[in-house]
Amino acid sequence: MITQEHCLVALKKTCALSLQSITFHNGNRKSFEDIGGLHDVKNVLIESLMWPAKYPNIFSHAPLRLQSGILLYGPPGTGKTLIAGAAARQCGLRLISIKGPELLSKYIGASEQGVRDVFDKAQLGKPCILFFDEFDSLAPRRGHDNTGVTDRVVNQLLTQLDGVEALTGVCVLAATSRPDLLDPALLRPGRLDKQLICSMPNYDDRLEILNILSSKLDLAEDVKMEEIAQKTEGYSGADLQSVLFTAQISTMKDCVSTNCGSDV
Repeated sequence: MITQEHCLVALKKTCALSLQSITFHNGNRKSFEDIGGLHDVKNVLIESLMWPAKYPNIFSHAPLRLQSGILLYGPPGTGKTLIAGAAARQCGLRLISIKGPELLSKYIGASEQGVRDVFDKAQLGKPCILFFDEFDSLAPRRGHDNTGVTDRVVNQLLTQLDGVEALTGVCVLAATSRPDLLDPALLRPGRLDKQLICSMPNYDDRLEILNILSSKLDLAEDVKMEEIAQKTEGYSGADLQSVLFTAQISTMKDCVSTNCGSDV
């Protein structure tokens, strides 16, 4: 006998024909628990993304339109791209991920059409997160491009973001390391009006990041993550990952030179 559970499992394994032309990303297969620090950002993303998806009956009756555009900004390596992918998995949403330069074309009208196509795909794929990485390359201040391409792209983005209200189930996330380069009109109410800073990790954040990253490593008893966290002020999450990667490579080199086999 076919049960409801069988039907729900079948839904997860079946893709509608209208969605087969859309490339959905699995993100980084990480959840918020796999990312150290950024607790304020995680909380806001849960409130903005998970709650409306989990409790649609409550949020659909809200008298004011909910914010559906979020800008993640901060120094390189602080986890902006990482947390966008994790947010999709955490909230049970599809992820359409676009790197800013991918949409830019030297042909007249092609870049604007690319923007329209992306938003059309998001509407077909909802509920989803439409994520623009390296957003400053796609939407810089208007008036500084001799070709006019990015000016037209920004105008098209503004048009699409103004229409996001009708795209129930679509949340636009954008990430940049240079928010000062963005066209200010994109940050006005109704567009990317919620801006979240992904700042450099403090000591507690660094310790949490190190513990998460090293959880699957074979560490000697003398390794003290507290000391490493203390000595890495000014390091980003990506920097801390690089530290552990370099330590692992050093260990492998030692093993190769001493012929210690698989004891890494």
